[in-house]
Amino acid sequence: MKIATWNINSVRLRLRQVLKFVKDNNIDLLCLQETKTPDENFPSKDFATIGLKHQYYRGEKSYNGVAILSNSKFEDKNFINWCGKNDTRHISVKLNKNTELHNFYIPAGGDEPDIHKNPKFEHKISFLNEMKKYFLKDKSKNKILVGDLNVAPLEHDVWSHKQLLNVVSHTPIETEILLDIIQTGEWADVMRELVPHSEKLYSWWSYRNRNWEISNRGRRLDHLWVSKKLFSHVKSGVIYKETRSWERPSDHVPIIVNIDI
Repeated sequence: MKIATWNINSVRLRLRQVLKFVKDNNIDLLCLQETKTPDENFPSKDFATIGLKHQYYRGEKSYNGVAILSNSKFEDKNFINWCGKNDTRHISVKLNKNTELHNFYIPAGGDEPDIHKNPKFEHKISFLNEMKKYFLKDKSKNKILVGDLNVAPLEHDVWSHKQLLNVVSHTPIETEILLDIIQTGEWADVMRELVPHSEKLYSWWSYRNRNWEISNRGRRLDHLWVSKKLFSHVKSGVIYKETRSWERPSDHVPIIVNIDI
């Protein structure tokens, strides 16, 4: 099964791009974040036309929104309102009796990395801490976690570790919690299992940088994790940079992982 995750930054605006991506790469299951559309306007028929007829999505106007689209049936559609907010940042399904899939869009956190001064950053830290507690509960089931987690946890997940230590997405409080979630939840961070920690690896490049590919000032904000016991079933994984050069692109690019489920 080829699984892809992509912060599309408006599914309706970039529908032609995402349909092309799915067809060109023979994607079996696609997870999207920041769909930015209420459910009644989600382009479900377009995805069904290219084979992704099994669908679960939650969205709202202009903000957030997540979707799981598959060519195979799934069950037990669920969501959690993390931090008590009804803001369409999470959905989950069962791919089979033994495997759950969670799709997340974690809050970006604003500009000021101070939980006392910045409510957006406090929301992000609270969200991450709730995730940690949740995934400590039951580690017996196989799980896959995907999404825009808005944290670049490792030194070479950002273009400059020193310059970004006080920039939201790479501050110590964020990176320590995310790495703690991975460790205590017994996750394998697929791309970092496949690519050495010493190698630069990004999935997001700011719109502010016109020559994004030349300067390469990126961050690895998008993730695909699997339960450690599932990692032996992973056949390959890649961050698909090509989409960042497309016309009117998302600032994020997809991750594709081929896994035997």
